[in-house]
Amino acid sequence: MDIRVIIPTYNEKDNITELVSRILALPVEARVIVVDDNSPDGTGDVADQLAAQNPRIKVIHRAGKLGLGTAYIAGFKLGLAEGADRLITMDADFSHDPAYIPALVNLSQHYHITIGSRYIPQGGVVNWEWQRRFLSWGANAFARASLGLKANDCTAGFRCYHREVLLNIDLDRIFSNGYSFLVEMLFKCQRQGYQVGEIPIIFANRERGQSKISQREIYKAMYTVMRLALTRFLPLRHVPISTLPPLPTGPDNSKNLVEKPASHS
Repeated sequence: MDIRVIIPTYNEKDNITELVSRILALPVEARVIVVDDNSPDGTGDVADQLAAQNPRIKVIHRAGKLGLGTAYIAGFKLGLAEGADRLITMDADFSHDPAYIPALVNLSQHYHITIGSRYIPQGGVVNWEWQRRFLSWGANAFARASLGLKANDCTAGFRCYHREVLLNIDLDRIFSNGYSFLVEMLFKCQRQGYQVGEIPIIFANRERGQSKISQREIYKAMYTVMRLALTRFLPLRHVPISTLPPLPTGPDNSKNLVEKPASHS
């Protein structure tokens, strides 16, 4: 299976080397695409040095801070052009533990999109103040109720997509950027009929660098949900969807799909 892990970066110099090293050490033999938005701290230069040392790393340089959504799309297009079967998105700040990647990939045998979820049993967050917990929970509840989304963690950025999903979603017509891009992508995928599965993860608040979430992003996300809600019942162009085997029901059969890394046990 040809796997790409897409990592948007902006001022992640302190994290990128260790993160990429951990991903490349995983048993799934993933390749990495770093999408850097001209980080002032030199993250792009560090990524170039890593790419020069290992052919499994590619770097996309962009002119400036152009937003999370377009960074993902740039990574998707490169990965698809190179023939990737699975494309994974994650944060660069270790809030998403790369040790969960094999479980995301394993679960993708049974679902078209798999999500590392904070809001299913055994999932959760650490080092969050109560205000952020309430905001995240409220945003998910609002998106689920307004858009009929079935995933428990609609705003999660730790995801694995099948190739066919990204080929059949018109990426250039996605209006949202920033973190609201995640909600719009999930909405469009679900409307097309793609199946979504979740594994539990522990989301750890960043210890190095600064958060990219702003008050403006929160308002944009609310606007995105309301805009998409108006299109919820419009007819869609039919696309063929592959049939995947059902998830085994026995606890022994499914254990490896949701088992937590040792660091979070």
